[in-house]
Amino acid sequence: MSEWSFTLLINQPLTRGQADAFDHCDAFADGSVSYALGPDDPEVYAHAPDPEALRELSCDIESPTLLDAVAQVARDIRLIPGLRAVGVRYGDTITLEEAAQRCGRGHDELVELAKSQRGSGGFPDPVSGTDGTEFYSWRAIAAYLARAGGAVPEAPRDLVIADRALRLADALEGADVSPGTLRSLGLPLN
Repeated sequence: MSEWSFTLLINQPLTRGQADAFDHCDAFADGSVSYALGPDDPEVYAHAPDPEALRELSCDIESPTLLDAVAQVARDIRLIPGLRAVGVRYGDTITLEEAAQRCGRGHDELVELAKSQRGSGGFPDPVSGTDGTEFYSWRAIAAYLARAGGAVPEAPRDLVIADRALRLADALEGADVSPGTLRSLGLPLN
C-alpha cells in the first residue's frame, strides 16, 4: 500500500470545539491528518494566520490509490459536527518520493536524475531542505520530465476526480436538485 500526501480543503476553519472533537476522534488517532487552529482573537496578533490556511488539512494516508485516500478522509471528516470536505489539492513543494507518485516513475529513477547519474542533466535543484530531506518544486520537475519526452499530467487523474466530486458535493449541499436532474447531467445515481 502507498502513502499519499495531499491537502484536503474543508468548509470552514475548525472551532475549538471541533478541534477537540477531532483530537478525540478514533479515525484521526494515528496522526495522519493534521490541522492548524487559529487564535481566539486574531486581531490581537501582529501576524494573523491566513484564513484559507485554517481551512486546510494536511494528510498523509496509506491507501491503495490517491482517490481512496481522499475519499477516506472526506468520509471521516464528516464525523466532526459541522465539517465537510469541499476540495483537494497538491502543494508545489514536494519530496522526490511524492514526485515519483505523481508522475508514475520510480523513486530511485528520480534520485538518479537529481544526482545527475541518469539523463542529460538539468534536473531542478531542491528549493529547500531540512534534516537531510530535500524539497523540490513539482512544476519544475514536471517541466523537466516533459522536456525529456515524458508525458506528465499537471495533476493526477485521481486528484482531479476527487477535487471535482468534492466541489460538486459542496455545491449541492442544501440545494434542491432532483435525482432525475442529476442523472440527466450524467451523474451516476443509484
